[in-house]
Amino acid sequence: MKIIAYGIVWLIFTQSHGAAEDCGCSKLNREPKEDKEQLLQKVCQQKSRSASSHYRDYYGELEQELEPEIQKGKKQLLKDAEEFRCKFGELEHQELEPVIHAMSLIPGGTYNVGTNEPHFHGDREGPERQEKINDFYLDKYEVTNDAFSIFVKDTNYTTEAEGFGDSFLFKTLLSTDEQKAMEHLRVASAPWWYKVSGVSWRHPNGKDSSLGGLENHPVVHVTWRDAVAYCKWMGKRLPTEAEWEVACRGGKERKLFPWGNKLMPREEHWLNIWQGDFPEGNLAEDGFEFTSPVDTFRQNTFDLYNMVGNVWEWTADLWDANDMSETPNRVKKGGSYLCHKSYCYRYRCAARSQNTEDSSAGNLGFRCAKDA
Repeated sequence: MKIIAYGIVWLIFTQSHGAAEDCGCSKLNREPKEDKEQLLQKVCQQKSRSASSHYRDYYGELEQELEPEIQKGKKQLLKDAEEFRCKFGELEHQELEPVIHAMSLIPGGTYNVGTNEPHFHGDREGPERQEKINDFYLDKYEVTNDAFSIFVKDTNYTTEAEGFGDSFLFKTLLSTDEQKAMEHLRVASAPWWYKVSGVSWRHPNGKDSSLGGLENHPVVHVTWRDAVAYCKWMGKRLPTEAEWEVACRGGKERKLFPWGNKLMPREEHWLNIWQGDFPEGNLAEDGFEFTSPVDTFRQNTFDLYNMVGNVWEWTADLWDANDMSETPNRVKKGGSYLCHKSYCYRYRCAARSQNTEDSSAGNLGFRCAKDA
């Protein structure tokens, strides 16, 4: 039996007090667009048609292939297989990998989250509170471009940035001439961000860029809704903010970072953030001027990588639980490669920020969770 080749491979490797000190990440919110709902309905319809046809073909074939094993009482194999969403190719092995491969089990319990020493009061980092969570699994790595491309190929999914025709790009990815030509497209409260046409997850660093060399980097320019669609396709979900923070702390109490309170233990870089003067002159002393591969920085005993730094990560939670608007703000965690203590000291486990559901940017990605 030869099943699910590339799926297993990419799953192994599947982002001072006051508003003035802000990288502007929370301001990258889209203006309402009249045909947005029609766009989303079309995407959902396309996804549904593709998925229905695919699953009929795939599971019919899979059931036949597994019949000898099922007769031996190994029905669990089929259950595991159903967690996957496509047949990626032929495999030399005769075993199926469970969907929890490349995920870490986070033990349930009552944990302290938040902080009584907030850095950004406006972000509602405090007060510290207790949250009870159940056992759950969390992806060890941020979702990669390779993984997301398989999802798109299987479902014909169109991201919202592709539908809008643009996304937000950081200034250092634009030439001086491009910056001058797009002066009117700068974010007023964060002038280092530009709304650039043709930018999407396929073209993450400019309209003429590609994914070449970025296959194992985190997918970016994905909205909260895009992230939810991917997670559902994988049989997973986005983590809640409390789950994300508990996982970030790696079993430690009241620590700033996933590994402890010191930013550079043994004088080594443990995350991908900005070194130098922000927003000019990134020294890239951690080895990366922009995103890094998702398996670069192992950060705690839960075997989680890049929980802080690299790219912001969407969570399931509303920023305001009473927000009933069409495009409410959602909580994002972890900071990104653009964070610097002087402006965006948000690469702490307790730190948080927000964007509207339909917002996307070059430093915003996600990882998935799953009930245990």
